[in-house]
Amino acid sequence: MVFAPDRAACGGALFPSDRGRATGRHRSLMVRRLLARPATVLFAVILSTAAAAAACSSSRSQSNQTGSRVVRGASPDAGKQQMIRYGCGACHQIPGVKEANGLVAPPLTHFGRRGTIAGFFANTPDNLISWIDNPQAMLPGNDMPDLGVTKDEARNIAAYLENLQ
Repeated sequence: MVFAPDRAACGGALFPSDRGRATGRHRSLMVRRLLARPATVLFAVILSTAAAAAACSSSRSQSNQTGSRVVRGASPDAGKQQMIRYGCGACHQIPGVKEANGLVAPPLTHFGRRGTIAGFFANTPDNLISWIDNPQAMLPGNDMPDLGVTKDEARNIAAYLENLQ
């Protein structure tokens, strides 16, 4: 047998934190009244579903634009071409770059969703640009070579990578 204290003996509350809250009976009345209005419930469900769908579709349409949604003023298309020119695919697998099927370095699939760069730095546009521009300055002795990429080229490459969702 389980001991259950009587709410009435406790002034309608079992614990001090329950004071001022709806009692079980009052709560069930509120739920019944709400469910007695199915149009209200249906409207709330439709409205929240529409809001969620609109948020998802607007984020998808932003990722298909010609400019980067993260690195302002940079060109993901130019970044893709620069990755081909610098031979990034010799070490990395890069989505959207047919020649990029290297196995030496990590694949860059879904790079825009990653939390870190090289496992050490937060994946922010500034950190990514600095990493591409001069990886040895950020983490001396790491395996990524300094390829002589300019700051503008690094911005474009970062724009391409950040769009890989």
